[in-house]
Amino acid sequence: MDFLYHQDKYGVNNYKTRYLTLLVMAVIYFIIAIAACALQYFEAANPQANITSYGQAFWVLIMASSTIGFGDFYPTTAGGYAVVTAMFYIGVGMMGYIGALIASKIMGFSDTNVKNRELRKQNAEILTQVKLLTAQIEKLNR
Repeated sequence: MDFLYHQDKYGVNNYKTRYLTLLVMAVIYFIIAIAACALQYFEAANPQANITSYGQAFWVLIMASSTIGFGDFYPTTAGGYAVVTAMFYIGVGMMGYIGALIASKIMGFSDTNVKNRELRKQNAEILTQVKLLTAQIEKLNR
């Protein structure tokens, strides 16, 4: 899975934001596609339901996962409420993750991976100096 990340000289896996974003988007739309079937099933049991097609159910779940919720379509059954509520929680987490990925890409100066690499480099230099000093001390003690 080298296309998902590259490994720096310290052995740290640095994941590529575009692939993670695409992966999360694919997963969330897959979940929405399956949950829309369940939502349509529950809503079909109520004659007053305003979600009458798969497309409307899909739309409701996209709006729920993005927390926009236009309100043009809404669940009217307990099962429908459960599906939309679950999608809200799943969507908030996954959409929040995508937002965090984009923000970390834009604001790369605050990237902790960069700081960690700098610290590893400094630690490697310090360890090299300590080894040299230890060797010199051992030489003097002989």
